Amino acid sequence: MSKSKDGKETPLMKQYNAIKAKHPGALLLFRVGDFYETFGEDAVIASKVLDIVLTKRANGAASHVELAGFPHHALDNYLPKLVRAGNRVAICDQLEDPKSVKGIVKRGVTELVTPGLSYNDQVLDTRKNNYLASIYFGKERHGIAFLDVSTGEFMCAEGSASYVEKLLQSFSPSEIIYSKAAKQKASEVIKNDFITFHCEDWVYQYDFAYEKLKNHFGTANLKGFGVEDLELGTVAAGAILYYLEETEHKEVQHISSISRIAEEKYVWLDKFTIRNLELVFPQHEGGVPLIQILDQTVTPMGSRMMKKWIVLPLKEKGPIEERQNVVDFFFENSSLIDEMLSHLRLIGDLERLISKVVVGRANPREMNQIKRALKATLPIKDLLKKQNNPTLKRLADQIHPCEFLLEKIEKELQEDAPMLVHQGGVIKEGVDQELDEYRSLASKGKDFLVQIQQREVQKTGISSLKIAYNKVFGYYLEVTHAHKDKVPQEWIRKQTLVNAERYITPELKEYEEKILNAEERMIALEQKFFAALVEEAAQYVTQIQQNARVIGTLDALLSFAQVALSNRYVKPKIVETDSLEIKDGRHPVIEKQLPPGEDYIPNDIYLDHDSQQILVITGPNMAGKSALLRQTALIVLMAQMGSFVPASFARIGIIDKVFTRVGASDNLSKGESTFMVEMTETASILNNLSDRSLVLMDEIGRGTSTYDGISIAWSIVEYLHNHPSFKAKTLFATHYHELNQLTEDFPRIKNFNVSVKEVGNKVIFMRKLKPGGSEHSFGIHVAQMAGMPNPIVLRASEIMSHLEKDKAMQKGKEQLKSVPKNNYQLSLFEMDPKFKDAKDLLDQIDINTISPIEALLKLHEVKKKLD
Repeated sequence: MSKSKDGKETPLMKQYNAIKAKHPGALLLFRVGDFYETFGEDAVIASKVLDIVLTKRANGAASHVELAGFPHHALDNYLPKLVRAGNRVAICDQLEDPKSVKGIVKRGVTELVTPGLSYNDQVLDTRKNNYLASIYFGKERHGIAFLDVSTGEFMCAEGSASYVEKLLQSFSPSEIIYSKAAKQKASEVIKNDFITFHCEDWVYQYDFAYEKLKNHFGTANLKGFGVEDLELGTVAAGAILYYLEETEHKEVQHISSISRIAEEKYVWLDKFTIRNLELVFPQHEGGVPLIQILDQTVTPMGSRMMKKWIVLPLKEKGPIEERQNVVDFFFENSSLIDEMLSHLRLIGDLERLISKVVVGRANPREMNQIKRALKATLPIKDLLKKQNNPTLKRLADQIHPCEFLLEKIEKELQEDAPMLVHQGGVIKEGVDQELDEYRSLASKGKDFLVQIQQREVQKTGISSLKIAYNKVFGYYLEVTHAHKDKVPQEWIRKQTLVNAERYITPELKEYEEKILNAEERMIALEQKFFAALVEEAAQYVTQIQQNARVIGTLDALLSFAQVALSNRYVKPKIVETDSLEIKDGRHPVIEKQLPPGEDYIPNDIYLDHDSQQILVITGPNMAGKSALLRQTALIVLMAQMGSFVPASFARIGIIDKVFTRVGASDNLSKGESTFMVEMTETASILNNLSDRSLVLMDEIGRGTSTYDGISIAWSIVEYLHNHPSFKAKTLFATHYHELNQLTEDFPRIKNFNVSVKEVGNKVIFMRKLKPGGSEHSFGIHVAQMAGMPNPIVLRASEIMSHLEKDKAMQKGKEQLKSVPKNNYQLSLFEMDPKFKDAKDLLDQIDINTISPIEALLKLHEVKKKLD
């Protein structure tokens, strides 16, 4: 901050600099009167992000400092923009009433809003969690914790770097914290995809973190939460609680438990697979992820639950079947779906509302929404109770009616209460006698003023007389100059205007005091009663959070049932065997994107450990190999989420890991070639196999020379077949037809091809999987369909027909040397005279008018000229 020549700052800037020094990494919003101001570098950033004017103000005798501000009531509009731009924002408020203070007003930071810590509705997306993540980097294994402060959800886990990367991909936190000492390791794991902040190293100490968690939950240990043995996860979680304190988030009762992300309960999906299968985010702009198809939820809790289910599919038969049975029940009783949804739609974001209550940020409208939400859960509870389904009956039992709270809000809070308490009209009549008296006085007092006005008009004959109010001298009588000679002696003149004069009377002053006092007392009492109501609601945080979880679960299961009904999905059989059988499988996303009238071509897949472990699938590009691979993985994952699947029949032997290597995911910006990325992802798969893995590999080795590519692909398939411990079920799509030979030497490798039909010189893609290998890749036909210039297509055909004369690989070099030279190179040099004569002859022919006989004669002539 700049200073004057004699080094002195203004008292305000001195105070600002002292507060700014405590929060150097944050953009400081400094409350000055009715404005939030930013200074210096902060002002430059704020003016750009918020598109507000940047000015300068004097700071002491001779220096100036940049300044940008906005009215304090516009905070909710401007704060989200600053946070979404990746800024940490410290809100510095006036801690005392300026009227009662001489000199500088005491100020302090009341909240530090960061991308990962916010309650602001404009910052949060109701359909997504807003996670703050904390990572503790160990030697081989790391600890990670996630907190959504807006819902109170708190989780931790620990594992390898790849597991941490996978969790980051799944939960996509808005902000990540870690210790300063771990900068190097953090850059390897986190990359540049996230907003980060580093804390002091001592925050990431086990003893400190363990004590922090114990004190927060008020327990002797962490055994009850199932995280006692997660030392690294505990450190990461403890650091989050410290970070909450540091950012002035003191009210944290809604963070009432911590759960463990149990790696052994969920299907392993590495970060490449989550990205390749487009589970929650599309890979390309305009793409459609799976969640867009499956998420038909009507509550924010349901939507957030759905996302968790999609990135954490189950691998235990019992819990999968429990979800399936509820979906099946709704599927069979579809009229119940609409009835349930009609109540669910009224609930809103109950989970975030109760968190706002705990931290004292709920406004009267939000309290009314809590009332409506609790009311709507009662018929849901009754409906669930009546159903002949054990899971639904259990969910009914878990809904707490919160009758006392519901009655209290109903009895005390005005139905149409305004958003702000100080606007009045918040508390109903009959709640408090004193409040009713003040309210009556405030309203009747104003009526009395009208009576005074009418009486004085009659008494004085001043027809234009009016009573008004201003802050300087309260209520007054205003008389235009035309009538000023009619003003009674006892009126006291207070102000002269251009065309009127203002007066007061003792009677007016007496009532002014009563009215103003009544309004002030009324507002104060309303605030007191509303605060008590909020405090009462905060006692129900555990029950309401429980209700929100039940509502979320129910909403997600209803969504599965709706999607199954509208898209003709079937209930898959979940079995403990090692076979995977899908009849008429379809891709859940692609089938919804087809033009009207075009049906998706379904396909069958069968894999097991004994007869058909690996399918080598050949066929041309564009024939549908990649879609087939992806749809198989999506059907398996949907089944293990508890959803129905797009097929006519499915028997799924539980899969514990899904690996994919599909599509070219260039990482050139980070200095890695396509081939390097492909090999890194493939190595990750081969090093993490299990006996129940599903492996999908698409066009492995295409990023290098043909012979390198074939050799790598060949050896990978061999390795997967001959693995000493695991028989991973594998779909291996390739355009290297040489791999068809593998089936002769390896009993569990089978060849399949995605069929095509040749009609004349055109290719029709049948998109149907058939036994046996494909002989052609039809790449040249695809080039032609893509609009490649005709001479290139013809030349490519010429070279290919030559190469195909002798397919033996060892003769490859000789073949390439003996490729016929390109004849149309001649046109670049002097043309052969014979060709010139033939060309002249052809130029004279009008092919539109020539008869077939004439054409044959001309062709004979051309031939003679070339002999």
